[in-house]
Amino acid sequence: MSDEGNLLTLETTKGPVVIRMRPDLAPNHVAHIKKLVGEGFYDGVVFHRVIEGFMAQTGCPHGTGTGGSKYPNLKAEFNTAPHVRGTASMARAQNPDSANSQFFICFDDARFLDRQYTVWGEVISGMENVDKIKRGEPVRDPDKIVSAKIS
Repeated sequence: MSDEGNLLTLETTKGPVVIRMRPDLAPNHVAHIKKLVGEGFYDGVVFHRVIEGFMAQTGCPHGTGTGGSKYPNLKAEFNTAPHVRGTASMARAQNPDSANSQFFICFDDARFLDRQYTVWGEVISGMENVDKIKRGEPVRDPDKIVSAKIS
């Protein structure tokens, strides 16, 4: 599979993070994220929920974990990709079909999430920058995505 058009670069306050998006696993989620990136949705959005040994979550326009984009929620595209270090997966509410704009990057294995959250990519460079993101629930003076670009 070619990475052409499927690399998401997040310029964060801790440095760049490159995620290889996986349209083969979650075509609708990847298309949705690309649309949001193209509109500048993620630029300036904070990492609002960051749990040591678990994951860093972002994508809420309010910075609280309560918001999404102006678009409808996505139907779940659960797949067999494991939740391991570097996995990018969609956050959601209780309803499996409630993912919208929020996603998380796993710090460590979180296999208990497998097949219950939509995996849509994996970090291929900059994981050391993800590791530096300030922890908290909520995070005080949080790190953020300065800009997001697709290449």
